[in-house]
Amino acid sequence: MAPFPLRVVVTGSESTGKTTLAAQLARALGTRWVPEFSRHYAEQVRRPLTAADVAPIAHGQVAAEEQALAEWRTTWGPGAEWPPVVLDTDLVSTTVYAEHYYGECPAWIMTAARERLATLYLLCEPDVPWTADGVRDQPSARHRLHGAFRDRLLSLGATVASVHGVGDARVACAMDALASLRA
Repeated sequence: MAPFPLRVVVTGSESTGKTTLAAQLARALGTRWVPEFSRHYAEQVRRPLTAADVAPIAHGQVAAEEQALAEWRTTWGPGAEWPPVVLDTDLVSTTVYAEHYYGECPAWIMTAARERLATLYLLCEPDVPWTADGVRDQPSARHRLHGAFRDRLLSLGATVASVHGVGDARVACAMDALASLRA
């Protein structure tokens, strides 16, 4: 794995505005972003996911990240750091959801998540309205999962900033956190 440019992961429980925020940040920064692979996978298989899907989701997430990073390096050069690549979740999310839904996560995914930690995690607070979309399934678990994300990120030693607010206020909160990377 080649050295990473700065990477910012937008993460958190279901229906917290991750995809919207990731796209807005990438647009504002003029950079690449990596959509959430697990959503794409779930939409493609069109059946309830099982523990057997965790590994293909992890492999797909890594492949999508590596492709975006290669494109980023081609655009900005191998020595550049800014603008960061924006990821709509990463393997840390895979570990949290695997444990939530199936009670365990393959050890290799946990190891890979630790080895691939991003520069900054923007943890989206569950302070926006729940939106059902056919893939999301547990509105009552949002706050519990938010805690699981926070705990996992902190246990891995990740740099975490909480993102809150609605609309432009949420984007401004995220941009303030990103400013710390340039300081």
